[in-house]
Amino acid sequence: MKFLIGLVVVLGLAGGAQAQSADYGDDTSEWANDGECDDRRFTGAGVTGSLDSDDSGHDATDCKRAVEFGRAKLWVFADAIKVTQCDAVNFGDDSSEWAKDRECDDFRFEGDGMSAVVLSEDIGRDAADCRRLCDAGKIALRDY
Repeated sequence: MKFLIGLVVVLGLAGGAQAQSADYGDDTSEWANDGECDDRRFTGAGVTGSLDSDDSGHDATDCKRAVEFGRAKLWVFADAIKVTQCDAVNFGDDSSEWAKDRECDDFRFEGDGMSAVVLSEDIGRDAADCRRLCDAGKIALRDY
């Protein structure tokens, strides 16, 4: 549920200039102030490789710094879905422990139908779930 609330906040914002004025939240995450943005509302090189929806809105200092230095940007579903072409994505295979559970566990994606926790180690390892959700327009690539 927290992820959906965070996604609604993200959807309410429009492009990169507004990301500067985004509500970054607070620093109550276990991972706050570690030099990496742990908020899955953001994407880019400054974002950690393991994201939990519970951390959304709770790593303000790291995420704001990453945005200011051009290492992260606010992920906006409406923008991402416009450019995500599912037919061109290499979804990989179903070798993840979490494959075929009706949630996409591939770190490259975001949207409705994603697992609450996504890890970079599951990239390309949950093909069936991610392809189904991408084809349905429920998820899009995080880095677009």
